[in-house]
Amino acid sequence: MDDHKEKEKEHTGGNPDVPEEEEEDEEAKRAVLLGPQVPLKEQLELDKDDESLRRWKEQLLGQVDTQNLGETAEPEVKVLNLTILSPDRPDLVLPIPFVADEKGYAFALKDGSTYSFRFSFIVSNNIVSGLKYTNTVWKTGVRVENQKMMLGTFSPQAEPYTYAGEEETTPAGMFARGSYSAKLKFVDDDGKVYLEMSYYFEIRKDWPTIQ
Repeated sequence: MDDHKEKEKEHTGGNPDVPEEEEEDEEAKRAVLLGPQVPLKEQLELDKDDESLRRWKEQLLGQVDTQNLGETAEPEVKVLNLTILSPDRPDLVLPIPFVADEKGYAFALKDGSTYSFRFSFIVSNNIVSGLKYTNTVWKTGVRVENQKMMLGTFSPQAEPYTYAGEEETTPAGMFARGSYSAKLKFVDDDGKVYLEMSYYFEIRKDWPTIQ
């Protein structure tokens, strides 16, 4: 599978809404029109007598169970959970959609701590091309981070795929603490959105108590 990953981070100020909308408009303009999708089962029947093409398809599809393919042309991606990993803490697995605590936060991080995110997701029906996610973060109405990650192209399979992000460090100090709002989005090369979710999290002086 193509697991090429590209990462872009921006730290900017200003209106949190307008820049994101402009970026999405630009991405829509750059989208390539490839014509109607064909069910994967039908694709496998095309040129089945071409040995080299058959081997290429087998390599692309990997472990997909061709006997259980349906007639649906549209791929589906279901993001199952987000795991927060930190050397100082047990792994925290958060089902998606997030369930907020009594303060309305999906999770809390300690300031100045190292952490990373890990996503699990399932692909079904058809090959999803150019799957990527964006995670945009605001503090007091100012956009402080805009993270974009190209995950790659994936064939349908019963077992979940896992993506582990790079290790990062939360900002430190009194002014870094407090409430943050964020928007998480998973989308493919065709512009199909599989997940778009807004949430809140907190950066604190100390890690929250483990329940």
